[in-house]
Amino acid sequence: MRLVFAGTPEVAVPALDALLASGRHEVAAVVTRPDAHGGRGRRLIASPVAERAMEAGIEVLKPNRPRDEDFLARLREIAPDCCPVVAYGALLPRVALDVPAHGWVNLHFSLLPAWRGAAPVQHSVLAGDEITGASTFLIEEGLDSGPVYGTVTEQIRPTDTSGDLLTRLAFAGAGLLAATMDGIEDGSLKAVPQPAEGVTLAPKINVEDAHVDWSAPALRVDRLVRACTPAPGAWTVFRGERLKLIHVAPVPERTDLAPGRLSVGKNDVFVGTGSYAVELLWVQAQGKKPMRAADWARGARIGDGEGLGG
Repeated sequence: MRLVFAGTPEVAVPALDALLASGRHEVAAVVTRPDAHGGRGRRLIASPVAERAMEAGIEVLKPNRPRDEDFLARLREIAPDCCPVVAYGALLPRVALDVPAHGWVNLHFSLLPAWRGAAPVQHSVLAGDEITGASTFLIEEGLDSGPVYGTVTEQIRPTDTSGDLLTRLAFAGAGLLAATMDGIEDGSLKAVPQPAEGVTLAPKINVEDAHVDWSAPALRVDRLVRACTPAPGAWTVFRGERLKLIHVAPVPERTDLAPGRLSVGKNDVFVGTGSYAVELLWVQAQGKKPMRAADWARGARIGDGEGLGG
């Protein structure tokens, strides 16, 4: 098939690579979000997908909105048979959805209908799910509600961060998306409507959502830290300033600390929660680089009775 691939962040690059390597389909163009300001000097930076497409010599389309007439006109000129999508980052209007004969097929990082929305991996970690996966589905105008072509499953490990899990899903999902294109092309694959039961939503997790409540149980604190790593980053307050929490570990045998109360040893730092303590392993103070919590505590000279959370 003749394809136009839509995607923006680094997590979409493995899928683009898989389609380029398949040899069975032609990636005629890539659609991605416009260049964004970033880095030192806030210069304009192309998306990871745009960078990879330019390396491969593929035409790159960067519409401000996918309903822009000049973009739609170019899409019609390219005349794709199908448009595979991974984390593109913009809502596709009906007028764009109708261009390819086989529609736009999205790779979504959950087992639909679970975790529809912008942050499926974060919510699966936060909820304590043991199994997740990726799904390919035909995009319609509802939120991740279209019929499903295929899935792959992935176990969530007890120490997985969202970043860890998303990396594995990006590569497993890349193979799934390539196989889905093959199945659509040869007619062996038909999309199956999602069941009405089991729908859960995964809205974007913002900075305020990542604020740790030390009265919550230790497992909840651990899941929040892992779900928000690397972004937006779980945090608490220490001496009136934000302290980012990068890695913690539940310690069931420590039940002597009140929620938020710190206990500092020579090489360890514990903090109380609503159940038992967690050990702080890696933190990042404002304006500082990430460091081991024990090194941070020595530098801060934490006194008896001090705590986290304000």
